[in-house]
Amino acid sequence: MLAIAEITPWHWGGFIAVILVFLALDLGVFHRKAHVISFKEALLWTFIWFSVAMIFAGSLTQWRTKEESLEFITGYIIELSLSMDNVFVIALIFCYFRVPLIYQHRVLFWGILGALVMRGVMIGVGAALVQNFHWMLYVFGAFLLITGIKMIFADDDDGVHPEKNPVLRAARKFFPVSPDFDGQKFTTRMSGRAALTPLALVLLMVETTDLVFAVDSIPAIFSVTQKPFIVFTSNVFAILGLRSLYFVLANAIGYFRFLKIGLSIVLVFIGGKMLLAIWKIYIPTATSLMIVAGIIVTSIVYSLIVGKPGQRKSEQ
Repeated sequence: MLAIAEITPWHWGGFIAVILVFLALDLGVFHRKAHVISFKEALLWTFIWFSVAMIFAGSLTQWRTKEESLEFITGYIIELSLSMDNVFVIALIFCYFRVPLIYQHRVLFWGILGALVMRGVMIGVGAALVQNFHWMLYVFGAFLLITGIKMIFADDDDGVHPEKNPVLRAARKFFPVSPDFDGQKFTTRMSGRAALTPLALVLLMVETTDLVFAVDSIPAIFSVTQKPFIVFTSNVFAILGLRSLYFVLANAIGYFRFLKIGLSIVLVFIGGKMLLAIWKIYIPTATSLMIVAGIIVTSIVYSLIVGKPGQRKSEQ
């Protein structure tokens, strides 16, 4: 039996370096000039990021084990699925602030870069808690179960409320804010003073929104594996795919009316799976992957069959 290669700081550093190179190429080469992202371009980048994630999963099979590769794929699918709800909220934020299409990619780029840092910290804290206090897994499970149930029965609220965001309130308190956009800049000059642009407020709103969603998604992946490297890499690839996924789904949000229910059921399933471990009942990773994928696909297909609210009435 071949020995499994140990994950060293060099592996962590190498992975992060490669991701930073990809991001540098993205902003400095492929999207150097601000432009409106077309559906075709977004679909291409979605395919590219998904392919890179699957190539990484294949390398795990050779470098580590087939089980870790499966854990990565399952964690990636869970994180990407839960991120889809974040996509819809981001669309509402852009609509609220009336962000021109040409500047949305820049906001998402820096928003995702910030999300990588925040999630890295949260994963480190979560992994340390689980390793030192195994019962925290059951706390995570109960939290996800309750959150999923609340999402199922919660009333839909399609509004965003920047005035309730403490980060935005603090930004407005300590910095002057320009009433107008200044191209794709986050800062500008107003009355001879440095000031934030509305685009900076949008970035702060996107960052804090992702932080809220991370509170659900980070515990969810610990139901699949407690290995920090697998948790981190699956999160990174899911976040990297989120930006292009946004431009794919943004114009079709109304068609996914039942996706939120599907995501709620996923959280209930994951939370229940973590709690079943108390009674030594374990659901295999492959089975979890099929169940999660089945729930998401079913909610999407059913949403497409039913269509937008009021669509059928207008067709009759």
